[in-house]
Amino acid sequence: MQTIQTIPLESLAFTLIPVSIVLLIMLHWKVGIGQSVYAICRMLIQLLLVGYVLSAIFDSDSAWVTLAILLVMLLFSSWIALGTVKPERIRLFIKTFVAIGAGGGFTFWIIVDPVLNLQPWYQARYAIPLGGMVFANTMTSISLAAERFYAERDKGISFLMARNCAFNTALIPTLNALLAVGLVSLPGMMTGQILSGTSPFIAARYQIMVMMMIFASSGLSTACFLTLLRR
Repeated sequence: MQTIQTIPLESLAFTLIPVSIVLLIMLHWKVGIGQSVYAICRMLIQLLLVGYVLSAIFDSDSAWVTLAILLVMLLFSSWIALGTVKPERIRLFIKTFVAIGAGGGFTFWIIVDPVLNLQPWYQARYAIPLGGMVFANTMTSISLAAERFYAERDKGISFLMARNCAFNTALIPTLNALLAVGLVSLPGMMTGQILSGTSPFIAARYQIMVMMMIFASSGLSTACFLTLLRR
């Protein structure tokens, strides 16, 4: 089986060329380069460190360590999701935490137990990447839902109409991904498996699992969040 090619750091640095062009355009057009530079720097630091951290976590293979990592992901995703409604962030944090935990957690359990039948379920090599995909996508959906819900309510729209509009908006990225997969793009997991030498037929099955997981967790968590808003 073919092993995936290692990218030297000096080769990886070439990715900065198109990135720098985009930053120069932003600087010239004066559209706020600071946030982009901060995001890129933060991404570089996080991803360069995460390799070392994950190696230690995978070696430990402890249920408590896996649960702790998933809880940290859940806390951060709940906080980041409310970035579009910062004045409401503190008040809505618990509701967001519950919504992502309920919708995302239920979908996560379905994947690791009846679908993958992991023994034990807390194998960090599987649980943490899958949990990250669940929480990242539910975070984005709730972020879109919160922004759209309060925008509609500010216009005087009724709760039910605002809720439905917010729910539809939240699912737009996920629905677009479902429509485009296989035709416009090969998503990350499938691409990674194919590059590592896995059969495209097996990679396709895993990608179907991931797309179903993302759609379900995003929809369930967003519905739960919007329902909690009424309370």
